[in-house]
Amino acid sequence: MRMMLLTAGSRGDVEPFAALARRAAAQGHEVRLAAPENPGADLSGLDTVGLEVEFQRLIGTQGASPWTAVRHYRTEVGPGMRRMLAAAVRETLAFRPDVVVHHPKVLTAPAVADALGVPHVVVETVPALTPTREFPAPGVVNRDLGPFNRFTYAATRGAGRMFRRDIERACAQLPGFTPDAAVSAPAASLVPISPQLLPRPADWPATTHLTGAWHDDADTPQLDPDVARFLRGGAYLVAGFGSMAAGDPLARGRAVVEAARAHGLRTLLLTGWGGLALPGALRGDDVHVTRSVPLDAGLPGAALAVHHGGAGTVHTVARSGVPHVVVPFLADQPFWGRQLHRLGLAPAPVPRKRLTTERLTAAIVEALTCAATAERVGEEIRREHGLQTALDIVLSC
Repeated sequence: MRMMLLTAGSRGDVEPFAALARRAAAQGHEVRLAAPENPGADLSGLDTVGLEVEFQRLIGTQGASPWTAVRHYRTEVGPGMRRMLAAAVRETLAFRPDVVVHHPKVLTAPAVADALGVPHVVVETVPALTPTREFPAPGVVNRDLGPFNRFTYAATRGAGRMFRRDIERACAQLPGFTPDAAVSAPAASLVPISPQLLPRPADWPATTHLTGAWHDDADTPQLDPDVARFLRGGAYLVAGFGSMAAGDPLARGRAVVEAARAHGLRTLLLTGWGGLALPGALRGDDVHVTRSVPLDAGLPGAALAVHHGGAGTVHTVARSGVPHVVVPFLADQPFWGRQLHRLGLAPAPVPRKRLTTERLTAAIVEALTCAATAERVGEEIRREHGLQTALDIVLSC
């Protein structure tokens, strides 16, 4: 089968698609992955094309003033989305796949699949498309609304209206396209989330599949020798906020290192896209600073992980059997912080604007009591076969 995979977003949005592409290619399918530029994910060995957008630039003003956000939309977000939507259509037409598998942000994917007469499958990296009464749409509402939870999912469908003109402009290259034409529903919705972290809602339709996390464990990632040496030196925590960069990275770095030292822990500090930095006065042999590491290799053996609560990081930490302290910034991150706390895998999330040494020190105390539960959940997640489950569903469409 010829499979076109289209994804958009930061590293956490790209890595699951890369894992699915590798699994499908290993089983003899012809797979092409279209992804943003410089996503920070390992795409080696894959047939890839770029989508002419760099999401680090698009999300560069998180937490900025409303006026800055408007200006950023006009100068970066709007033009970037237009390029991406058009590139997705162009690259899919060129490949002529038998099935299109896409991220929800790739809003032109359903129309190009329809034009080619092939099914499309949407991947809910965040469970915010399929309505349920059991929880509100993550990233839309941060508290349970009971019977009104289902209504919050209407907001996630608003993106199509916001970018309607850009979608129409991108789809003008499709044969026979008309702006008022309805697109088909997805043949399936794949939710690459572990049921250990989010049980399947009872009111989801049969076409929505909770597959388990998409993790490719064919190869064990290698750590940089300096990092490996540091991790062998004693008890440590891992701290990183991925693509989150709003606020004061030095203040956050101070809080992390001082709280770790209060517990006799060393710190592997991952600066990511700039969300963490180490004040010069706190340098020492008990802190190692690097932009990123393969978390699958760096987390086992850690006492805990301090992170932003992105879905990909949540699953990697949980799979490693390590407790969490979640410092959410935006989108679905508060949802995951609350969910991990509810499951006994983390203390209550610490909002990033309230992060202090004192609050983080107290949160670490509670996180360390979650170690046994984290280890048990990690064992269960490592038994899942989410990639193969997802691939089997795609092949049956």
